[in-house]
Formats: sequence, C-alpha cells, structure tokens
Amino acid sequence: MKKTMLLFLALYTVFPLCQVHADVLQQRNPDGSLRQSIYDWNPDETAIVICDMWDKHWCAGATARVAEMAPAMDKVLQEARKQGILILHAPSDTLDFYEGTPQRERAINAPRAKQPGNEVRDKFKGLVEPPLPIDDSDGGCDCNPPCPDVNKNVWSREIDTLSMEEGDIVSQDHTEVYNALKNEGRSNVIVMGVHTNMCVLGRPFAIRAQVKNGMNVALMRDLTDTMYNSRMAPFVDHHRGTDLVIQHIEENWCPTITSSLFTGEAPFRFQSDERPHAVFILHEDEYDADKSVPAFAEAELAQKLGWRCTYLFGDGLNNIPGLEVLQDADLMVVFARRQVLPKEQLACIKAYSESGKPVVGIRTASHAFAPRGPIPKGHEAWQGFDPEILGGNYNNHHGNKGPGKPRTLIWGLPEMKDHPVLKGVNLDKVPTRSWLYKVSPLEAGAIPLMMGTLDDDSVTPEPVAWVNTGKWGNRVFSTSLGHQDEFKDPNFEQLLMNGILWAANIPARDKN
Repeated sequence: MKKTMLLFLALYTVFPLCQVHADVLQQRNPDGSLRQSIYDWNPDETAIVICDMWDKHWCAGATARVAEMAPAMDKVLQEARKQGILILHAPSDTLDFYEGTPQRERAINAPRAKQPGNEVRDKFKGLVEPPLPIDDSDGGCDCNPPCPDVNKNVWSREIDTLSMEEGDIVSQDHTEVYNALKNEGRSNVIVMGVHTNMCVLGRPFAIRAQVKNGMNVALMRDLTDTMYNSRMAPFVDHHRGTDLVIQHIEENWCPTITSSLFTGEAPFRFQSDERPHAVFILHEDEYDADKSVPAFAEAELAQKLGWRCTYLFGDGLNNIPGLEVLQDADLMVVFARRQVLPKEQLACIKAYSESGKPVVGIRTASHAFAPRGPIPKGHEAWQGFDPEILGGNYNNHHGNKGPGKPRTLIWGLPEMKDHPVLKGVNLDKVPTRSWLYKVSPLEAGAIPLMMGTLDDDSVTPEPVAWVNTGKWGNRVFSTSLGHQDEFKDPNFEQLLMNGILWAANIPARDKN
C-alpha cells in the first residue's frame, strides 16, 4: 500500500461486501459548480486540527450535537494516528486545564518557525469574502425556546470522549500552532469541529488562518456543525444550514473531505438529520453529467425540498471512490458509462441495489457497468444492471447525429397520462437532442411511459422513459434521455423530478 494514498478497506455491518478505497477532495468553482480530485496527502506531512469541541456549550442543542459527533470524531483520530498524522487539539479558552501536560508543553516549546513570505500574503490582498449564506446574528441557537446566556463561556475543557495521546499537541495560539506545524513538517491541515460558521472559519488556528499561512487545508465536512437557528434566514433546516456554510467554504476557502477516508464507513450523520439522502454516481465522458446533474439536483432537490445530495464523479476510467456513502443513501442515481470497477467498489453498488432501495437511471446508466474489452485484474463488470435493475435491454443506438440526419422525436403515451411520473409533462410529440437508444424489449414488469422515434419514421418506436420494479423489489425510474441540452428543457426536468420522487415513493409536485 502506498503511504501517499490512504486506502482503508473495511467490512460493514449494513452492506457486508462494500469496501472503501479513498475519499476525494471536493471544492467549488466561482459559479458554484463542483470539482473533485483524489486525496493524496502524505500522512507524515498532515495534521488534524480539532476546533472547540468543548465539554459544554451555552446552547444545549450545540452541547448535544458535539456529544453525538465526538465518538465518530475519535474514531478518525485513532485511525489517523496509526498513519502518522499529527493531532492538534484546540479547545479555545480552556488552556489552563492542560497546563503542564506534555501536549501543552510541546506547543509552548516548539522552536519559532520562519513566517510565510510575501508571495503567500500577497494572494490575499484585497480579498473580499462574500457574506455567509445563513443569518447567525442571534447567536445561532436552534433550540425552542432559545437558550439563555448567549455567548456565555461555560466550557472548561475539550470533551473527554476525544482521546488525547502523548504525541498530540494542545494550543489555541496562532504562533504556537504555526510553529508546531512547521517544525513537524506538516503542510497539510485537516480541520474538524465546531462551529463551521464561526470558530472553524475564524479562529487563529482554523481555516482562514491556515489558508493564509500557505497551508494545504481541508475541512472534514461531516464532522462539523453550525450555530444556526432555522427560524432565521434563509429559513432552512439546521443541517441544510450547515451544508450551505460548507458550500461557502468549498467555494471561497478550501476543499472538503469526509471521515470515510479514515473509518471506511459512511460519513457521520446526526440522528436529527432526517432529510432524504440522494447519492449521484456521475462518471461518463459524453454529456457533462458532472455539471448538469448537480446543478439540477441542487436547485430542485436540495434548495426546494431540502434533500441531502452527494455527488461521486470518479477519477479517470474505472474508479469511483467514495461509494461507501451508499450505506447511508435513500436513493441512488446513476449516470455512468462503461465503468469496470474494482470489486470492492462494485460491491457497494450491488449491496445498495440488493437492499431494495430506489434507483434512478439516466441515459448511459443502461451500460454503466458494461465495459468493452478485457476486464482488468481485480475489477468486475455488471452486465445485468440494465435488465435486473433498470428493466431495459440496451443494444446500441440509432445514428441520428450530424447534418441531414433524422432527429429524435419523443412523446408521452396517452394511456399513461395519469401516471405520477408524467404529471405536468408535455405529452405531445417534440424533438429532443438525445440519440435514440435501442432498449427493446423491456423486461417483464417494466412499464413504458414515453416513446421515441426518428422524424423520418424509419425505425420502430423505442421506450425513452419507463418505471420498473427491480430484481430486489426496487422502485426504479429510467430514461434514455439526458443530453446536457435537455437539462435546459423544463419539460425534461419535470420528467426527471417526477421520476426521482416516484422512485422515492414521494408524491409528484408541480414545477415551480
């Protein structure tokens, strides 16, 4: 195992065949679109900074969430130490508790390090950070009724659930932390703890400070929380408020990772976070699914309905890290093409499918795991995903591309006009951009909702949207549509939204 790539293989209690390879660094472009890269930091050059995980908070809700999160956090710390990662505890305003401990002395006695040069500082001249996407001006207590004593210091130490070992460091001082990190040769910093919109961003040892010090910084996005009152703007669920701050960080400061990298399990999730969780597997090279699908899902599912959405883009051919998150998924959406995955990765997809949970297939999902050519050692195909789960029979497409070529025409079947998936969808015959897939005959039990043909009437009509009950009882919506231009068509977006809600057994809604 290469030390520069942290790979953790684990057996799971829920999905016993699902194993993990690596997590990804996730960041956002200025337009809000996602970009991802494989996490490849050397453990010997990496530190974890634990921000303000106090034993008690003035807000009872915050205290409870810290206590709930702490065991998952400690599991990460113990795995990280095994890899040689430095652990730095930063429980602000409590250093007297640690006076005289080896961990505190290590910080105090670290030799002074050379400060960042002008080339680092100059990057941030004139930087204006946009305002946070949540209103935390009331202190952020989400309890009802609100807790008294806003901003009162009631903490005395770091919560004792978190282990503190001999090689760890304790400090809250900017200079001490910088000296310790530089003297230990730690140029990569993972920040975890609370609260994302306040201390995690603003403390002198946390994200803004570390980025301005020239460090490579990442937030562990599942082991954090916000001080946000859901009765304040933008009036969203508390956990959605946290997501919005994380997106702000991804866009303006640094990438994020999850605890899965260390634990080999699904990312941590608060028990009170009851939002449906959709996982999107987006790994194809023709239709810009990594751009069109997240933009659609953020607007329609996350913003309007408050869903959690996780996006897995893959890295090169035949590699989709992060699939362990399917253990925590309520819906799997697949828009991938001819991936032959490592067996442990495909096991995650098979385990989810065999759980009977809902599935949505878009366009190339029909041949998502059906490669051409030889299968590399240790990898596996799943030719049966199309018939067994989606209910289709993909066998190539009609060549309707280029000048003079016929166009695809699609329409809704009149006899299916009252099906929930077709609610608000134009059933008239209209042209569309996707090449017409050959998917007939559908599997027994699959029900076609929309058909397609070529405008020269040269081919037998083919289903372009259908519902199915998968091999393991899954509610499945599948469509052979999905060209990037179709994601600009409200009619297609309505169809896809209806299909997602139908698969999740949620009533269809009007487009708004």
